[in-house]
Amino acid sequence: MDADSDVALDILITNVVCVFRTRCHLNLRKIALEGANVIYKRDVGVIFTDFKVVNVLAVCNMPFEIRLPEFTKNNRPHASYEPELHPAVCYRIKSLRATLQIFSTGSITVTGPNVKAVATAVEQVYPFVFESRKEIL
Repeated sequence: MDADSDVALDILITNVVCVFRTRCHLNLRKIALEGANVIYKRDVGVIFTDFKVVNVLAVCNMPFEIRLPEFTKNNRPHASYEPELHPAVCYRIKSLRATLQIFSTGSITVTGPNVKAVATAVEQVYPFVFESRKEIL
């Protein structure tokens, strides 16, 4: 098995943060207090402009477990690991503005500015986590 073979990984988008402008005043206090289930009705005339996705959170599971100390050693300065504080390696890809939390179980949580950056981050980190995978006995 090598890292170049085509591997299909499911990336599950779990949260998306967006921003937009409205052409009217919104009473945010009233919305927060009374709007448990808010429904946007187009015919009311509230117009959204400058809609933009600003952050995407996703999870992906590798088909193997990962040796985190080895992964961190091989991927400094992008990778940092402080097991006393957090059970995952923090791996940053500045060019994509993406951060990955890599767990020994093979689970990876990815945060990025958009879906494409998240997918590209997973593609880029795959060969490195593959190098540090736990061998199945």
